[in-house]
Amino acid sequence: MVQTVATNRIAQRKQRDKQARRAQIIDAARRIAELEGWPKVTVRRLSDEISYSQPVLYAHFGSREGIVAAVAIEGFSELGLALEKARKRVKGGSAVESVAAAYLQFAAASPALYEVMFSLNLSVPFDNAETPAELRFAFAQLTELFQGHGPKREIVSELFWASLHGIADLTRTKRFPPGRQKKRVKKLVELFTFSG
Repeated sequence: MVQTVATNRIAQRKQRDKQARRAQIIDAARRIAELEGWPKVTVRRLSDEISYSQPVLYAHFGSREGIVAAVAIEGFSELGLALEKARKRVKGGSAVESVAAAYLQFAAASPALYEVMFSLNLSVPFDNAETPAELRFAFAQLTELFQGHGPKREIVSELFWASLHGIADLTRTKRFPPGRQKKRVKKLVELFTFSG
């Protein structure tokens, strides 16, 4: 019995250490990307940055793409939580505006994270059985806004998301002047809450 307890403690400690290393690798990748861009996020650079050997990084993620995908999935978790908070803060058409503002704020606050979530070619599956729960949760925050649309709510949610993504990306790449952002959001909300 004593040996079983000791074995369980060792296994728990190893699991905590593994999770801590994984989090450290993800944090380092995000930090490098935000400062220098995704091309600078290499396994060699991460290994040097956090003082773990490259085989340790490969053992956790399998490849550079695995690391980048883990960052993207973490980003979707954070986006989902931000959208949920914005959605629950207010009701009705104001919830649509609150979510739109939260989405665009998220994209502006972490441009490299947003880029990895939507613009880099990753093998993270969208809208199928293998879609990670974090992505489903983030999208559910949009579908909650459009419950009154019945069976069309997923399509309306996709169009709303596409509009937000377009605004976020065009603003991030300096194609849209930032001075008109509030007017853009107001008009977008009008389009998606118009019931006439």
